[in-house]
Amino acid sequence: MLILKLSCPDQHGIVAKIANYIASHNGNLLEFNQFTNTFDSKFFARLEIDTADIDVEINSFITGFNVLGEALKAEWHFRHSPFKLRTVILVTKTTHCLNEILWRTSESDLPLEITSIIGNRDHCQAIAEKEGIPFHHIDMDGDQKNDGFQQIAQILRDEEVQLGILARFMQILPNWFCDEFSGKLINIHHSFLPAFIGANPYRQAYNRGVKLIGATCHYVTADLDAGPIIEQEVKRVLHSHSPQDLMRLGRDCERSALARGIRYHAYDRTIIDGNRAIVFED
Repeated sequence: MLILKLSCPDQHGIVAKIANYIASHNGNLLEFNQFTNTFDSKFFARLEIDTADIDVEINSFITGFNVLGEALKAEWHFRHSPFKLRTVILVTKTTHCLNEILWRTSESDLPLEITSIIGNRDHCQAIAEKEGIPFHHIDMDGDQKNDGFQQIAQILRDEEVQLGILARFMQILPNWFCDEFSGKLINIHHSFLPAFIGANPYRQAYNRGVKLIGATCHYVTADLDAGPIIEQEVKRVLHSHSPQDLMRLGRDCERSALARGIRYHAYDRTIIDGNRAIVFED
């Protein structure tokens, strides 16, 4: 099976042209999700194609699409399925997001091959060792921060990582790091962006008497906590809830939003469009 993601200027006949190409080689469409943004006349699509009966080799089928893709002035990407994304998880102290990823990966809910866990603290080392995953403790205190990010970047390069997950990694990434791994870094932010940005969001939320709290899963960009949003989760808050209750509820939001965001990305259900993410839910 192949997954095809595509974006292009909106125009007449896009769906028919793509479907005809697939049918012309005896391919079978299992899924065809599409969206047209009428504000800027852009077309987005995600397809799942059964290639069991195609009349050419798969690589020839993929390269043959170039003529149509260029005619549509499209950007497109094919991925063989099933697959697993080579993934590194970055952590600091808290473990709830890390444990959620590891559990969902073990249950085959997330198609990930976790090559390493990297921490600027050693709080998660025991979890990594229990799972048989290499753990890299990289000291980033004080003037060691830049060297630390250089080390992390080298690990991602050496392991040919396709996805980096910031699972409550409490460090601000430098611009060069964000640029090098653009579109490959996912973060979970412990609030429903853009509200309560900064330190101690649950205390801020408590002091404001909020009725909803949440978490935001987004792509990492050089603009702090302002990258394209993939998924968000919220929970109702009562006046009787303490800051500790808000933290408990918030962690549930973080786990859920991050897991869904990773799943959408890993199954090629997201297309980054400027500062927005188009998400085709499953």
